[in-house]
Amino acid sequence: MFKNKSIPDIFDIVIGLHKRYGQDVAIIGAFNDLVLDLSSSKNVEKILLAKSTKKSFVYDYLEPWLGTGLLISFGEKWFQRRKIITPAFHFKILDQFIDVFNEEADVLVAKLEKHVGKGEFDIYDYVTLYALDSICATSMGVRIHAQDDPNNEYAQAVKQMSVFFMRRVFSLLRQFPSLFFLYPFAREQGRVIKKLHHFTNSVIESRRSQLEQEQRLGKQEFDVNEEDLYSKRRNTFLDQLLKVSIDGKPLSTADIREEVDTFMFEGHDTTTSGISFTILHLAKHQDVQQRLYEEIERMLGKEKTNVPLTNALLQDFKYLDMVIKESLRLVPPVPIIGRKLLENMEINGAIIPAGTSISIKIFNIHRNPTVFPDPERFNPERFSDANEIKRGPYDYIPFSAGSRNCIGQRYALLEMKVTIVKLLASYRILPGESAGRIRYKTDLVIRPTEGIPVKLVKRA
Repeated sequence: MFKNKSIPDIFDIVIGLHKRYGQDVAIIGAFNDLVLDLSSSKNVEKILLAKSTKKSFVYDYLEPWLGTGLLISFGEKWFQRRKIITPAFHFKILDQFIDVFNEEADVLVAKLEKHVGKGEFDIYDYVTLYALDSICATSMGVRIHAQDDPNNEYAQAVKQMSVFFMRRVFSLLRQFPSLFFLYPFAREQGRVIKKLHHFTNSVIESRRSQLEQEQRLGKQEFDVNEEDLYSKRRNTFLDQLLKVSIDGKPLSTADIREEVDTFMFEGHDTTTSGISFTILHLAKHQDVQQRLYEEIERMLGKEKTNVPLTNALLQDFKYLDMVIKESLRLVPPVPIIGRKLLENMEINGAIIPAGTSISIKIFNIHRNPTVFPDPERFNPERFSDANEIKRGPYDYIPFSAGSRNCIGQRYALLEMKVTIVKLLASYRILPGESAGRIRYKTDLVIRPTEGIPVKLVKRA
């Protein structure tokens, strides 16, 4: 089926299966293994609520970098980690993160100034560096200034890991560990992972020493309680992990590293994708962009480019919320998620055996014409209050659903909102010549094959 096909071709084929064969499709793989492709919300709900599943084998390719952090772990370890990490995304912590989003978005706006009136360019790489700067500052408390130095060693290493993962996913032989490690590519990946781990370890140890010194000097109390967790000093994701313990023992450097690296991986590429495709949709639909700009003017006034955005202020941007939701419907950052059954399960009257791989097509779920009439059309009105109440909870799942939904979804939405408001306050965004011919490629995150071509006009 996939022989001699490009990655965008493979994506089109996989997504097209449901148009041809229906919402739920059984596929026999290369080695007679059963894969169940699901896009009916009823069966997707059953899988995502089931306790007898784990992430599918594709996620194992990330383990050398991410370890068995929250993304990959299951069972008791996953439950413990989810419990201790959840407070890191409390709204009071997000209020501190928004300062970073404001600062880094201002840098992004300034970097884009040189493209005003100069013809089309690819904005995707700019958003990538912005998202990386933001997540490094919020997760680890370090400024890597990737927007100023795109060749930053850490930024390049993160980019390389995305390439390595994609190469492995789409090569049958590399899926077997005994064969994979014979490839020069495997050794190259190992060197890059070593760099990434060294960077994260050094940041962890430095911050741990700093916190211990502060404690000795009596500047902070580090019991894990509400007052400490939401103290006035800006906290980072790393700070939260350094303060918690399991069974009375603090997390080791390796434990913390796998969660910080997981947050880096999950939060960097996904927000880049979400922001970039929202920019594309706004460029292609000038009426929507104009209405959103009018909301920005109404909410922020004449000094719209200088108003610091806050979580509370952004809650009142109703049309912005609708625009982002519709963009995430059409292009969910993670278009396909995988599970593996640990026990037999009944689906559509058939017993599906344990060990079966389940592929949940969020991309197709969001294009169900019964739920979303004229599904290929970009229409933010689908997410007006009146229309939203008509849908079921599993008809729209851009951040997955169930107990393993995306823990950082409020973080992602907040960053997206800040970015879009900052950009539209300064620029009118026009589509590039090839904006209507965008094709998709995906490893775990959906990306444009040739970037996001846009033009910029300075607003008065």
